[in-house]
Amino acid sequence: MALPGYFRSETSITGLHATDIFTLGATLGATIEDQVVSTLNAMRAVWDPDEKYALFRFIRQPQTFPDVLLARRTLGESATAEIAFGIELKSWYLLAKEAEPSFRYLATARACADLDLLVIVPWFLSNVISGSPVVLEPYIESSQYAALYRNFFWSHVRQAKGDASIVVPKDIQPYPKKSDNISDHATQDTGKNFGRIARTGLIESYVERMKRELVAGIEARYWLQFFKMFQEHDDPGKIAAVFKRLEKEIGADSGGRDASSFGLSLLDAVRQQFSLD
Repeated sequence: MALPGYFRSETSITGLHATDIFTLGATLGATIEDQVVSTLNAMRAVWDPDEKYALFRFIRQPQTFPDVLLARRTLGESATAEIAFGIELKSWYLLAKEAEPSFRYLATARACADLDLLVIVPWFLSNVISGSPVVLEPYIESSQYAALYRNFFWSHVRQAKGDASIVVPKDIQPYPKKSDNISDHATQDTGKNFGRIARTGLIESYVERMKRELVAGIEARYWLQFFKMFQEHDDPGKIAAVFKRLEKEIGADSGGRDASSFGLSLLDAVRQQFSLD
């Protein structure tokens, strides 16, 4: 939970068009996750003040579950690891078009050790469409519980028509090999929605709270509306109308205070581009 105060990133973005803002999640997701792991290792004084884990470090293992381990590596050709626990780490670009984390979490519960975690780290750029990544309070849950909750939701809560059964792999142990099949699969899933944690209700209150976080002085939910209107409209008149309505909505929610802070450099550029003055 102390991650946001320690996170540092060497990544810097400039020259991005406002209408391309939604592409950042896919472009920078893996980079953010690497930088989160580096930050965790730099935070050793926070999570290991008594130096009980002096020989351990967080290690990223992409495309293997879980993708981060707190482990002690042994040396030699047949190197092994003493593992304290694992983290399935997911970055969430706060201004992504979906307005919620879109990843699919498919790992079966038996692949999760008791202490393993599912961690979602929301982020945005410091100047909205430029600057360096800033991370917010992460969502932290037992990865085992998240897997069980996902399956229960799919089979018993959705009330969907058709076969709601799930195929669960057998003979799975925590910290599997990369080649092991550790994913649960829905028997019937025409919409490819099985594993979409954001659609199970598990993180609903967290997502809504994050969308009220301030991004350049404006709640993230308003930025989402703002960028969405440029994706949906190409008529300057319609954009101007939506823009004015959005400014009034922000002003009303701010207790009647002036919403001129919404006229940041991004919006000035957009107004000029679409002749909104």
